[in-house]
Amino acid sequence: MEKVERLISIIMILLKKDVVSTTEFAQLFNVTKRTILRDMETLSVSNIPIYSVNGVHGGYGIMEEYKIDKRLLSSSDLENILTALSGLEQILISEEVDVTIKKIEAMVSPLAPKSSVQLSFYDWEGRSEIRQTLKKCQEAILARRLISFAYIDKNGMITDRMVEPYQLHFSETSWYLKGFCLHRMRYRTFKLSRIDHLQVDEKTFNPRDYSLDQEYESSYQPELVGVRALISPSVKDQFIERYGRKSIENYSSDLFLATIHVPQSHIGFQFLASFGTNLKVVEPPSYAEEFRNYLLEMVNQYS
Repeated sequence: MEKVERLISIIMILLKKDVVSTTEFAQLFNVTKRTILRDMETLSVSNIPIYSVNGVHGGYGIMEEYKIDKRLLSSSDLENILTALSGLEQILISEEVDVTIKKIEAMVSPLAPKSSVQLSFYDWEGRSEIRQTLKKCQEAILARRLISFAYIDKNGMITDRMVEPYQLHFSETSWYLKGFCLHRMRYRTFKLSRIDHLQVDEKTFNPRDYSLDQEYESSYQPELVGVRALISPSVKDQFIERYGRKSIENYSSDLFLATIHVPQSHIGFQFLASFGTNLKVVEPPSYAEEFRNYLLEMVNQYS
């Protein structure tokens, strides 16, 4: 842990606790007592109201007037934040989230009950590979630096792009970069898994104002079509999670009828095909026929 991060963590700990000994700090950060003494001197010079307490139970504290009102964030609030961060740590940039988690953990009372909620995500191997791209993009966004890369679209076409990066976005299972493409002179969203040879340029840029293009892109939703499908009980819970209980009705002793909306494209077909023989599209007939042709094309790949 670097000095700046350690100093911030010391302040966060002292905001929560009354007095903390030099030994406790040294053990927590795995540094010498002399290093902690220098840290306290640095904080004092920076006008942080640190005071020392002598004696067996001595150590360092921070002036009460400087502490945040504890009523603003209860132990329960902090535990909820920790729960969310601990789960999202698997999909975010781990090193940075880990530092944040340690800071909040320092504020939570050791007597506080363990969180009753636990979040888990798939720790896919590809996700760890993409972290370097994530880190470069985040650094470029913060430093307002242009980035260049080769972008591979869904049809395999490769184009060279120079982009003003503005925001990283995580949706369901994938990371996206939102920025202004100097190649197209439009706001664009790029899927990180399709970015190759990413380079952060030395050139900086001035952030643009929001435009109609950006508002359109951020509000864009794929065209949807209403579909009715017979589903087996084994996949009923997946439809309830995505579409709610009102989308499901009884059909027979061993089938349910699901009324849903899916994208009017191959993406909708891919979603429905993921249920295999546990789903059969029945309405509208035209969509059922298109879906059937899609499945036949899949079968022909193996014939």
